Amino acid sequence: MELIHTSFYTLQIGAPEALLVYKTDTFLRSLDGPVFEVDGQILTPEFSSVTPVSQKKLNDAVTEYRFDCVYAALPDLTLGLVLRIAQASPVFKFKYALKSTGNHRLTRSAGEKLDYCAITAEKEDALTEVRFSEFNQMLHSFCMNEVPVKESCFSNSLQVMGPLLTGTNEKDSYLLAYEHGSQYPDAFIEFCFTPERKVILSAKKGNYIPGATIGNDSFETIWLNFGAVHGSVDDLAAAFREFQLKYTSLNSESRKPYIFYNTWCFQERNKWYNNQAYLSSMNEERMMAEIEAAHEMGIDVFVIDTGWYEKTGDWSVNPARFRDGMKGLKAKLDEYGMKLGLWIGPTSAAITSLAHRLHPDCKISTDGQVWNPRPIWETEESYEMCLVSPYWEHLADTLIGLAKELGVSYFKWDAIGQYGCNSPDHYHGDLSNTPEERADSCAFQIGIYMEKIVGKVCSECPEVIVDFDITEGRRNVGLGFLSVGKYFLINNGPYYQNYNIPINFDTDWTNIFVHPGAPRTWICRSPLTFDKWIPSVLFLTHYLPDDPSNSQDINLASLILGQNGIWGDLPAVSPEGRARFAEILGKYKVVRDDITAEAAIKSGMTGSGFECYEKICSETGKGVVCVFATVSDTFRYITEKKTDASVWTSLPTTVTPLDDGTSMIEITFTEPGAAMIFFGA
Repeated sequence: MELIHTSFYTLQIGAPEALLVYKTDTFLRSLDGPVFEVDGQILTPEFSSVTPVSQKKLNDAVTEYRFDCVYAALPDLTLGLVLRIAQASPVFKFKYALKSTGNHRLTRSAGEKLDYCAITAEKEDALTEVRFSEFNQMLHSFCMNEVPVKESCFSNSLQVMGPLLTGTNEKDSYLLAYEHGSQYPDAFIEFCFTPERKVILSAKKGNYIPGATIGNDSFETIWLNFGAVHGSVDDLAAAFREFQLKYTSLNSESRKPYIFYNTWCFQERNKWYNNQAYLSSMNEERMMAEIEAAHEMGIDVFVIDTGWYEKTGDWSVNPARFRDGMKGLKAKLDEYGMKLGLWIGPTSAAITSLAHRLHPDCKISTDGQVWNPRPIWETEESYEMCLVSPYWEHLADTLIGLAKELGVSYFKWDAIGQYGCNSPDHYHGDLSNTPEERADSCAFQIGIYMEKIVGKVCSECPEVIVDFDITEGRRNVGLGFLSVGKYFLINNGPYYQNYNIPINFDTDWTNIFVHPGAPRTWICRSPLTFDKWIPSVLFLTHYLPDDPSNSQDINLASLILGQNGIWGDLPAVSPEGRARFAEILGKYKVVRDDITAEAAIKSGMTGSGFECYEKICSETGKGVVCVFATVSDTFRYITEKKTDASVWTSLPTTVTPLDDGTSMIEITFTEPGAAMIFFGA
């Protein structure tokens, strides 16, 4: 038996009672090892030996441990156990690698059989399923939802999707989670409950390819998370949130609270307001004008959306739009200390592209039929390429080239659907598998290959951030991609068809919330519920900068809660409006790390009379309180956290320090709007 000690817990590896045993002064829980079906037989985690293989520091905070566990029943079969442990977190992550020197296969005799691990819930444990991928049609956005697990789930052997399950009693709270993604309720993995009060994290579909050989290169599972705190579920959520912010990802740039600007909103406005093409504004002159305005307003990352490229797949700069290949544009961004970002459609490759010519067998196909090519945003017709194929490495190398040659440090990924390909020629099954098995395997692995691409890019270019657009349903949403990147959460919000409002699709802009004012911010702030478990900086959402100042304040107060996105017609914003953004974003940048560190404390419903968010760092007292009002009245609020003595307010506000270190805020709204009260800025 091996032991790993941290300041929070001791982890036993290879204990007689379980593969992993997690112990604190007040908490003890065993995690049973994985169960596979190999060669038609159920293989349980019974090992003749557990041997340390390696210990490696991945960064200043995280150490990776590897162990080999040799099966007692099959001595030529080994379970590799990989652990990533941060001394400063009560949460750790782990995965398995099944490997063999013999001739063994993963099989599926009666449904998919892979149990990742199992724990026993005590009778006093209250369990809650935490869903991260429910697509709310009213908001046209993915949202977080916490659902209590009924006791009858055990007696009736029911299942829930998660991807996170919590348990709590009077003393301690714990969690088990998996790093994968799909839209609820389309489960690939489930938490299964048994009458014996076992909670088994089990595969449902697509987790492995039936008949796959287990060789020296191994079969690797997804990552799992486990952790516990002495305290409530709120304390547990705070610990998991910090784990997401600081420790689960090795790509630290993706966690930084930069301010992002994206050109797409004006491209849409130009199309629907001015009857222009989407790409008519995609040229060096317009981009330079937008960069000047973005610099005045305090933007950190300038993202050029679709149309900058000559053709998809190759992703080279279009010389007709940018005469010098963006060199002058990049020089201007460098002068202003801004980063360059580009839109990418990772699965698109133009018919005449080198990417397609090199990988003609990697096109998405369904039942033997390749999907017809289609034009991508007024550019050449393109095929859809399968990322669960050799194409993934070509794409990764292309992005690395853009990062190194053009200086790109941010990629916005768009239009990656979870389903579609069941080709027998890729990495998700062959002719010995059924079309359904191949389709499920592709859908399961799409997120894994997205992570592989980002991993390869960031290993060579650690300054790069990859952002996956999940503004539509049927996307891979969960903890998997967040381990390497972040999400682009909301585009323009709901369409008219979300509310069954008929429009003319040829002449009308299908998005509803595209105008200045409060309504769009109601939609965009609603998913801030994620911030309890996952930092809001991982859910980029774009707010509007348009005049008048009242609308600007509402949008500024919203975006500085962590979603940090702006788009619109920047050159059309008044000089006073640009100065307003510069002033408030300047205050935000002083305390944005403090704001990012804390989950939002919310009072009032979104869009109600008063809606208040407190994001003040417990350690420094620095941060912000944002108040939104839909009425003309006086609002009073006492902060829950102690506050820094330095105060700046966007509107006339009375801030009174109290004896316990907190502050009383009193503000009178003469019209609906928003106020920002900065502490320590």
